Amino acid sequence: MAKKIIAGSAKASRRKSRKKASAIQARRKKEFLYRGFTLEELLAMPFDEILGLLPARARRTYLRGLNYEQQLLFDKLKDATEPVRTHRRDLPIIPQFVGKTVSIYNGREFKDVEIKPEMIGCFLGEFALTRKAPQHSGPGVGATRSSKFMPLK
Repeated sequence: MAKKIIAGSAKASRRKSRKKASAIQARRKKEFLYRGFTLEELLAMPFDEILGLLPARARRTYLRGLNYEQQLLFDKLKDATEPVRTHRRDLPIIPQFVGKTVSIYNGREFKDVEIKPEMIGCFLGEFALTRKAPQHSGPGVGATRSSKFMPLK
């Protein structure tokens, strides 16, 4: 007796439809929200309300008042069109800075940083790292027991 093979069973068609439904469609860009507010809503808010949304450390910086150098940078950044160079790393980012470019000094050079909406509430210095990860090469002669017996050229 020869078994008859059915080309498409009901189980196979259900599997295909599940697979098609779970396939990833074209990814849409997710809309940015900061604590439930869009960037346009944040820009329309008064400064006092924005401060209420910032993390405690950044909020405290603004509530206690900026020092002279921070205030100069703050004013430059609010109406900047080209990159602003600065040594000040301790200024919290607010929504009005989004889209601006800042060159932040990391102790050796100025790093260009474009401020994105995800950076709101962070400090400028967090985006220009001052330390570099060490890059080690292989062990030198005498570093291990086995390297003692390596023929020297």
